[in-house]
Amino acid sequence: MFYQKEVLPNGVRILTQQVSHVRSVALGIWVDVGSRDESDANAGISHYIEHMLFKGTKHRTAKQIAEELDAVGGQLNAFTTKEYTCYYAKVLDEHFDLAVDILTDMLFHSNISEQDVEREKNVILEEIKMYEDAPDELVHDMFAKTIWSGHPLGRPIIGTSETVSGLNYQDLRSYMKDYYTPNRMVISVAGNITHRQVVEKLSPLFGTLKGNGINRQLQKPNHTSQVNCRNKETEQVHMVIGAPGLSLDNDLIYIVQVINTVLGGGLSSRLFQEIREQRGLVYTVYSYHSSYYDTGIFGIYAGLSKQNVNQAMELIFKEIKDIKKNGVTREELQRAKDQLKGNLLLSLESVNTHMSRLGKSELYLGKVYSPEEIVEKLNRVTVEDTVRVASQLFQPDKFSMAAIGPWQDCGELKNALDTLRD
Repeated sequence: MFYQKEVLPNGVRILTQQVSHVRSVALGIWVDVGSRDESDANAGISHYIEHMLFKGTKHRTAKQIAEELDAVGGQLNAFTTKEYTCYYAKVLDEHFDLAVDILTDMLFHSNISEQDVEREKNVILEEIKMYEDAPDELVHDMFAKTIWSGHPLGRPIIGTSETVSGLNYQDLRSYMKDYYTPNRMVISVAGNITHRQVVEKLSPLFGTLKGNGINRQLQKPNHTSQVNCRNKETEQVHMVIGAPGLSLDNDLIYIVQVINTVLGGGLSSRLFQEIREQRGLVYTVYSYHSSYYDTGIFGIYAGLSKQNVNQAMELIFKEIKDIKKNGVTREELQRAKDQLKGNLLLSLESVNTHMSRLGKSELYLGKVYSPEEIVEKLNRVTVEDTVRVASQLFQPDKFSMAAIGPWQDCGELKNALDTLRD
């Protein structure tokens, strides 16, 4: 077994992977809560809490939290997604105890005072403004909102100025009580450390936690096929075209990864070579597939001048229709498999990647596939598989589009998309 797992009596899960040839250890504390768990009224609260845990504890100021791992060359950070939040550190193996002490101090003894909450609110509001000024990022949230209209998965993780402004420290404390509970926690550790060392260190700290909190009731989003555009005086149009994708536990996910790699997953992909290299219509074009507990999203992004939009859309749909009809070529299939396997195996030279794979896989799947198992699944993908799955994925009536640029209305884009759907 390439990893080991221990479940504490209160439900906290500890996963470890020993990597003996390195001098480092990565530690992640994963909480199974994200923006999907929020209501319309408290949107952004999961991300807000992530910020607050760095603002000081009963034992450390915010400056001390920042300084203590810096002083030993370590790293400390966190991130919030639509379905989980992660706090993590990377240190030399000799400083593992320090990393544990700091992360548990933040998690268990955070001040979250009224004064600090109000001060940090201004920081997050500035972050939202910064995000609004980054159309190449903002358009992906617009696309999620377009395809999952009215569902929490369609909301931005960061929230809105209105919802963040309405939150207070009592809201944050209550939310943590409901969701930062043992049954929602996974701890993953990878590096030069044994499973026994990790469990002996963490069990006394996490084993005494109590509470089950609120059980997540997943409601799969209904797909809406529409066009959403925002008028903004940008030099480039930023657009995303796509359709619903697959959940992370779907057995077809590896076929979708191959399709994505061939279509727009790199510099050798069809879209990059055809639209940028051969035609010079864009600076950036790529595709991506994101998976969640019960659904997914497949998107194609392009940044380009307004006069090139229709031609680029035609070329995008030309490649999609070709893959649906003919699949990928045998040469493309082998190249995609080699690219995916290479990316996977090269990434595993980082203990952070090992730690992330343990935590995320446990949250979503309740198990962790070995690299060898993943490679085997990729090797089984055939040309015929790509035809079958592309036909399921790229159904004409399921395509949606979001765009930011100098538009007076969405009519022109909607007509173009409707024409290409046929």
